[in-house]
Amino acid sequence: MSDIKKVVLAYSGGLDTSVILKWLQDTYRCEVVTFTADIGQGEEVEPARKKALALGIKPENIFIDDLKEEFVRDFVFPMFRANAVYEGEYLLGTSIARPLIAKRQIEIARQMGADAVSHGATGKGNDQVRFELGYYALKPDVKVIAPWREWDLLSREKLLAYAEANGIDISKKKNGGSPYSMDANLLHISYEGTVLENPANEPEEDMWLWTTSPENAPDSPEYVELTYRQGDIVAINGVAMSPATVLAELNRLGGKHGIGRLDIVENRYVGMKSRGCYETPGGTIMLKAHRAIESITLDREVAHLKDELMPRYASLIYTGYWWAPERAMMQTMIDASQATVNGWVRLKLYKGGVYVVGRDSDDSLFDPTIATFDEDGGAYNHADAAGFIRLNALRMRIAARQKQKRG
Repeated sequence: MSDIKKVVLAYSGGLDTSVILKWLQDTYRCEVVTFTADIGQGEEVEPARKKALALGIKPENIFIDDLKEEFVRDFVFPMFRANAVYEGEYLLGTSIARPLIAKRQIEIARQMGADAVSHGATGKGNDQVRFELGYYALKPDVKVIAPWREWDLLSREKLLAYAEANGIDISKKKNGGSPYSMDANLLHISYEGTVLENPANEPEEDMWLWTTSPENAPDSPEYVELTYRQGDIVAINGVAMSPATVLAELNRLGGKHGIGRLDIVENRYVGMKSRGCYETPGGTIMLKAHRAIESITLDREVAHLKDELMPRYASLIYTGYWWAPERAMMQTMIDASQATVNGWVRLKLYKGGVYVVGRDSDDSLFDPTIATFDEDGGAYNHADAAGFIRLNALRMRIAARQKQKRG
């Protein structure tokens, strides 16, 4: 293992990655660089610096980066242009964060002359795939250290014992804290483990951190108007906002009204089924609104083609292929479709529901003079429909005749 001289670790400052930091020092005898990404997880990231210093990391080897704007602008917004949903429900909150973390980790590895990168993903999950596909796509010769696939610290008790033996701060873990395995960023927060491992168990109400229960949400609806430019939200209620600010405000509104809770059993890429609960208040609002503005600005066949391709696009993100050429190719097509996705959408938020109550655009393809049930001044000739129907029925008429001949 002496060929590893310097490694960049994706470091949260929590128990797992703190143990990994010390384990890398002990096992590989290498210099460790820590990288902590602030992508809106809602926790202080600066304590990670203090913990890294306590474990002997040089100040110049500690990176704590605010990536919230880049995260929403370059990853979340492009994904929502595609209306991406995995297996019909999951809005890909964890999945979409991994390519950004991998990208920045590789940038730091190049900057610091590191020959390896490391992460804290387990050998059972999707994240190991997502991180490592990103690493190899961006730096094909990089060495990857995945401790969970190498060490024997495969239980919480062993991790705690290792931490205590090496003077790693575990006070939060010893004093309790959340019993769930959680992952959070500006798009969502996820919960796994403990009682959730039985799909028959209803989540406890006090598990949810971002959203009011729909039953306790305000008794009066709230209206919100979103302004779109080329498929992205640029203003809320007429106030221009940056991408990260947009998502933070929609999280606040959605959380207030009990929007965005999800309880699913999903198919992991590594082969097993996994039960998880998610809160994605802002993303739930964004998906509903984006489909609404597209409904009046996209050509029918373009919209249908996007819907056909969306499950493949969503699966690529879920399984870690953000940096793959096929995802980039699909993104080019998706982005091209958004040139006319401009205008506004008005929504009503109420008791866990998001309701579209209005939409308009200067690029709208909705023509009221044609769609009207009243006289349209000759814009549409009803008689034309007869020939249209007969031509489309031709193949079925031919097949029916053949069936009649066969008796």
